Amino acid sequence: QVQLVESGGGLVQAGGSLRLSCAVSGSSFRINAIGWHRQAPGKQRELVAFITSDGSTNYADSVKGRFTISRDNAKNTVLLQMNSLKPNDTAVYFCYAVDLRAYWGQGTQVTVSS
Repeated sequence: QVQLVESGGGLVQAGGSLRLSCAVSGSSFRINAIGWHRQAPGKQRELVAFITSDGSTNYADSVKGRFTISRDNAKNTVLLQMNSLKPNDTAVYFCYAVDLRAYWGQGTQVTVSS
């Protein structure tokens, strides 16, 4: 079992920055990939970014060049640095991890005002 706890969401003006953190606990040694999805009101959940066990990263086109995903292995944490935020980045952001199945955190709200 893997447990994921997100933090770092909040309210920010357009053009601002936020950093989301996902604390990983449990049987994390089998995780193949870990990252973030988001879900805006009335929309489907969509992939934002993920990082694999070998350090490869992947980003949605909508966030490339603005968001950066990284891992702090010493703290068992995955970070999502979000810069140049736009109002359409407003969503609940969910941390997820995959080994033999998918695990999800409870989500953290990010609101970007115009």
